[in-house]
Amino acid sequence: MAPKRPGGAGAFPIPVESPAPNPPAQAELYAALDLGTNSCRMLIARPTGSQFQVVDSFSKTVQLGSGLGATGRLSRSSMARTVQALRICQQKLKRHKVKRMRLVTTEACRRARNADDFIRRVKRETGLQLDVIKPEEEARLAVISCAPLVSSKTEQLLVVDIGGGSTELVWIDLCGVPECDRMQAIMQLHTGFAARENDRPAARVVDWISVPLGVATLRDQFNDVEDDAARFALMSWFFEENLAEFTPYKDEQSRAGFQIVATSGTVTTVAASHLGLKRYDRTKVDGLRMTSDEIDKVIRGYLDLGPLGRRRDPRIGQDRQALIMSGAAILQALLRCWPTDRLSVADRGLREGLLYAQMSADGVLEPGPC
Repeated sequence: MAPKRPGGAGAFPIPVESPAPNPPAQAELYAALDLGTNSCRMLIARPTGSQFQVVDSFSKTVQLGSGLGATGRLSRSSMARTVQALRICQQKLKRHKVKRMRLVTTEACRRARNADDFIRRVKRETGLQLDVIKPEEEARLAVISCAPLVSSKTEQLLVVDIGGGSTELVWIDLCGVPECDRMQAIMQLHTGFAARENDRPAARVVDWISVPLGVATLRDQFNDVEDDAARFALMSWFFEENLAEFTPYKDEQSRAGFQIVATSGTVTTVAASHLGLKRYDRTKVDGLRMTSDEIDKVIRGYLDLGPLGRRRDPRIGQDRQALIMSGAAILQALLRCWPTDRLSVADRGLREGLLYAQMSADGVLEPGPC
């Protein structure tokens, strides 16, 4: 029997818009911090035209959710690692004199019984106030971060954000939006997934779901399975079972006009392996299009390598080798449901979505080119 769908998924709450803040000074810096189940990442940027320019960044594997599935609590060691990383973020924010920022945390803090204690500790020791966001906001932030990668020819769009503790999927219908306006229509979803009454054609969210399985939590579910190939197969089928109530799951989709945009460390690692990169290069990976067959070939190569071979592969690395197969299992399940010749790899995610949302709300971004 398929696991019960997480509460809230698929529901479209009426968006509530807060009063617009005072317009920021020209070239004022913005910051976005994403504290996930596995990683702590931050960007500091300034708006430039329809995009933004990164001024400083930070990324570190902290494994905040380590052991959470077994205990229901954040461990002392994971909290200590995370606070140490957040101190570095606080120093960067202070150095750049950033005033406009959004600092969020996701699935690990949504689930942990001691999350409130942890957030108070972060505030006490670093001065940073973390905001635990709901799955719906996490999903729409992932969507708007990927807007620049959506083709003007795309009519049906599936955005997938594979995180450490959860995976968000959003299906968007763009058929009624003129080709030139599709990117801007997706950006407008930063205020919510509910349909809006206006004269302009809008992107329509058909359905969305937040599956409480990411690369870390899915791996932990099957840690007791010793055989590498068997564990991979079980993870992939188990994840697919969690999609059973996702509306577009039951509908056969034509490859024409259909695009998947996937964002995660898993998909960027798969892309780097496909390209044969000896050293990771974001400019070659972000926006790369891959077919289902190309992705399947890389995943089969990972299985042939085995745990030791994956650990030695420079494209995977020591930090990611423990998580790459659970991520690949999720990716394979998605492509089994929706084969495509147009999967776009996104080296972007919550941080970029947070920046776009803040800048869009402040009116400092120019309309994108057609």
